[in-house]
Amino acid sequence: MTGAVTVIGAGSWGTALAILLARNGIPTLLWGRDEAAMAQMALTRENRRYLPGAQFPANLTPTADLPSALCQTTELLLSVPSHAFRHTLAATRPYLSPAVPVAWATKGLEPDSLKLLHEVAAELLSPQWPVAVISGPTFAKEVAQGLPTAVTVASPEMAVAERVAARLHGGTFRAYTSTDIIGVELGGAIKNVLAIAAGIADGLGFGANTRAALITRGLAELMRLGQACGGRAETFMGLAGLGDLILTCTDDQSRNRRAGLALGHGKGVEQALASIDQVVEGIGTAQTVHRLAQREGVEMPIAEQVYRVIYHHLSPSEAVQTLFAREQKPEIG
Repeated sequence: MTGAVTVIGAGSWGTALAILLARNGIPTLLWGRDEAAMAQMALTRENRRYLPGAQFPANLTPTADLPSALCQTTELLLSVPSHAFRHTLAATRPYLSPAVPVAWATKGLEPDSLKLLHEVAAELLSPQWPVAVISGPTFAKEVAQGLPTAVTVASPEMAVAERVAARLHGGTFRAYTSTDIIGVELGGAIKNVLAIAAGIADGLGFGANTRAALITRGLAELMRLGQACGGRAETFMGLAGLGDLILTCTDDQSRNRRAGLALGHGKGVEQALASIDQVVEGIGTAQTVHRLAQREGVEMPIAEQVYRVIYHHLSPSEAVQTLFAREQKPEIG
């Protein structure tokens, strides 16, 4: 399959990206570890569990054969949870040549090491390997439906970002480029924690005033930590920062927001996760962001209270009281 792209991860987002690539005329392989599920996708030409009704283009091939999928590819795109990123990339490494760009659409950090995913990739591949991250305000269902969407593709090398973006860009899908891979990765990770906070606020019955304030002050927190880690301010005001933050804080398609709603309604963390039955990146990222903020000496009161609700069983109402008991201060500075 000449010029093929292989997408690793057959969840909703990986499937949507595979559909997008195939719709753009690119031969696409979609790999998942469940042989029975991938065989069913090949037969029905859809992912009935995660994206029911989204038909596969003719040039999209589902497979559970990893060596076969990788030996045919000219570009790799990972769409797996952040906690599985290292293991998954390590499994693909033996089949890749250094000429194959590796991109990922994962939004998170490595939980134990606090490393950004491009740092993990540099360890497993090489610092010179062409890599990129795809992030922005995206719901998988809407991408699969062909609804207008825009993302940022970031790489330390602009030529790599442009190559990856060119595969995605077309029709109703716009792919912008950036060299700020740190900012794009952090924006995509931190916004998940803030989306849980927005869900908690709405679950408690607070109004639009609260949600707007939370998004705005959440963005300030995101920018403080992001810039402390080396990201650029303009990135956090773009698609991978503010754009993604607005999306996940305001629409119930967001798993992170729905987890927050469940917590605000009085459910425990396990109950909230069970009700969603998919990975909720912000749950694990809340702890990672907490540790990262401590390491960098950055104050993040909203993210801190989300962490305490999830990991220290603080009630959501107590978390809100703590936020409002903070001393008065200037908005900027």
